[in-house]
Amino acid sequence: MFETEALRVLDAVARTGSFTAAAEELSYTQSAVSRRVAALEREAGGPLFERLARGVRPTPAGAVLLRHARQVLELLGRAADDLAAVHAGTGGRLRVGAFASANAVLVPEALRAFRRSSPGVEISLAEGLSAGLLERLREGAVDLAVVSDYPSGLAEAGDADLVALGTDELLLALPGGHRLAERPVVDLRDLREENWIEGAPAGHATMLAESCARAGFVPKIGVRIGEWTGKMGYVAAGLGVALVPSMAAAAVRGDLVLRSLGELAPRRRVFAALPRRVRLPAAETFLTFLRRGAAGWRADAVI
Repeated sequence: MFETEALRVLDAVARTGSFTAAAEELSYTQSAVSRRVAALEREAGGPLFERLARGVRPTPAGAVLLRHARQVLELLGRAADDLAAVHAGTGGRLRVGAFASANAVLVPEALRAFRRSSPGVEISLAEGLSAGLLERLREGAVDLAVVSDYPSGLAEAGDADLVALGTDELLLALPGGHRLAERPVVDLRDLREENWIEGAPAGHATMLAESCARAGFVPKIGVRIGEWTGKMGYVAAGLGVALVPSMAAAAVRGDLVLRSLGELAPRRRVFAALPRRVRLPAAETFLTFLRRGAAGWRADAVI
């Protein structure tokens, strides 16, 4: 096998036409260049350079090896550039995972800012539940995950580092003409007779059920819809009320109003999860933009 440094010597000698000039370019002695070329010729099975009165030129065999050597050196140069870009956070690939409502505003805004600052980084996105995203992080399938501690907490985070992004209050979504729509803060106990649009299957613990239990009643579930954007359609049609994450308030349709539930409002903590051992510089940059976006949350966001 031909050594990389020997191929560099071959290229330098061919370009400069001289062992002496190649030695000066590579900061070698002339004898070191001569030894490298002699060793390369033994590996190649014959002379690679024709010795002239002034300088040298490649033999036909030397021209063949030179062509391949330059292709190899070019590829190695590209690899070095790509690795440098990954280490600098300006190149390579970044794989981001997030739970559904984080993809309403937080992640898209962070992605927009990230692409402006790091256009050379290829981004791929994955959506899922927090537990599944943490598993994908442990498996090395994502480089950063936006997760929450609801419904099962984050004890399973394992060797992931969790960076707190904020506390997400769930707001009450009402149709515009609802009897409580004019109140800036709605007492949850005033909603005991309302039909609720809920996503979890019957019998599962939910933030809604936990909050209503603290308020002294069991919520009446009128419709079960898993995706929170789908819930909004049912609320707008007057078929019930629902909870909406404050972090997604800016994406709520304009014919609804959002109101805080005050002290009885359900709340969840939101984190960015990153691998503890090997962390991409690009992930650190993306985290910066996530934190900036999270700083703009308002727990009392109402429209």
